[in-house]
Amino acid sequence: MQDTSKQYDAVIDTCKSLFINKMSDYGSAWRILRLPSLTDQIFIKAQRIRGLQQNDVQKVDEGQESEFIGIINYCVMALIQLEKGVVEQPDMSTKEATELYTEKVALTKQLMEDKNHDYGEAWRDMRVSSLTDLILQKLLRVKQIEDNKGKTLVSEGIDANYQDMINYAVFAMIHLNE
Repeated sequence: MQDTSKQYDAVIDTCKSLFINKMSDYGSAWRILRLPSLTDQIFIKAQRIRGLQQNDVQKVDEGQESEFIGIINYCVMALIQLEKGVVEQPDMSTKEATELYTEKVALTKQLMEDKNHDYGEAWRDMRVSSLTDLILQKLLRVKQIEDNKGKTLVSEGIDANYQDMINYAVFAMIHLNE
């Protein structure tokens, strides 16, 4: 499990670095995005990954890795939006956004470690394509929960689904880097 923790941190460091650089370029313009908009952005990324996995020809010179990074960062933004709410104008400094990013990822990593312990690192025997499909399934669940105004009867909430998508995307990145 120690390797998993280090590998997880390395993936997150890459994602967080891009997040911070984009905050420098664009500020917190993402703060105006409602959850369904963030969900749709994640969906676009996951669909592109699936297309890359299935198609023989790739017309845009960006691979799966950059899309998984996008999924991770959009999911973190969604978790922040769940806590802070949507705003009409960008309102967050890079410092505050980075602190919230770090907090959300720490909670998500803890969830991964707990599940990883119980499942015996089963993800290591999974294919990247299966992880992609699981992300797409989680996205469809989130869309349904959003359509239900955030209400569930017996299922996990939106936040748990975003956390699972982060963890699946991190696992996929670890696979792609091995």
